[in-house]
Amino acid sequence: MHRHSRDWCVRVVIMLGLVCFGAGCSSKPKTTAQNKPVSGTDEQIFLGDTIEKNYDPNVIMKRGEAFFDKEEYAEAIVEYQHFLELHRSHQLAVYAQFRLAESHLRMGKSIDRDPDPIQKAIAAFEKLRKEFPGSKYEGQALQRLADCHDWLAQTHLFVGQFYYRRSSYLAAAHRFDMIMKDYPDKKVAPEALYYLALTYQELGANDWAMEKLQLLAEKYPNSDVAGSGRRLLAKLEKKSPPVAVAAAKDAPAPPSESSNPLFAASVPSAFAAPAVPDLKRAPKASLSQPFVSCRLGAWC
Repeated sequence: MHRHSRDWCVRVVIMLGLVCFGAGCSSKPKTTAQNKPVSGTDEQIFLGDTIEKNYDPNVIMKRGEAFFDKEEYAEAIVEYQHFLELHRSHQLAVYAQFRLAESHLRMGKSIDRDPDPIQKAIAAFEKLRKEFPGSKYEGQALQRLADCHDWLAQTHLFVGQFYYRRSSYLAAAHRFDMIMKDYPDKKVAPEALYYLALTYQELGANDWAMEKLQLLAEKYPNSDVAGSGRRLLAKLEKKSPPVAVAAAKDAPAPPSESSNPLFAASVPSAFAAPAVPDLKRAPKASLSQPFVSCRLGAWC
């Protein structure tokens, strides 16, 4: 009996202990929406929407950095631009300008997409060099600018080849010629020059095609298309009678595009080439649309 009573007391003590322990756990203060703990400063900057947070340079910069780290570049651009509008003389202004340009660059998808982000990146990096000369970001800005122009040169080549495959030879020639004028030292320049010769051949202007192929052999002798260019040049030279070649040397210079209304109506002023004698296969659509409007499904 005594032993039974002792066991009963032990059980009561254990039960009381469990009850007290449970009460202690439940008495822990609950977190609310107002005192909710956050994981760091980068999270605190998104809580609330006060006037101070909208104007504080450190808060604006932290918001921009948080969006950039999350690869939400459109939102990051808004914050960096907001920072620059309010705090142009701040010591972090040059950094904000660099990150703004970098965000535009990272929004570029591929060469077959709209090049508008790349063009905005170029403008932003150029603005950094102009407004913050000699900054520690100038070297990186120059490298990014080179990358952006490489991107645009590849885009021009892609668009030109697209036109070429669709037999839109004047539009194709405009793109290839643009590369040779703006990006003659880029990696895609030899291929653009070769395709420009092919385009002239399709237009029936074999003399111009041979001229471009000779330039290809002289300027880019070790390029991937140099061999194809030499073979095409030999083929075109066989088709050109010596008498015709000799007569061409003594003939007056070909008329400019302004003196040929057919060619002038079809090609924009940026495409500075003499008139093509045979334009039966050329499209009638104007090529005067700006480059930025060109994209797959809606070519200019």
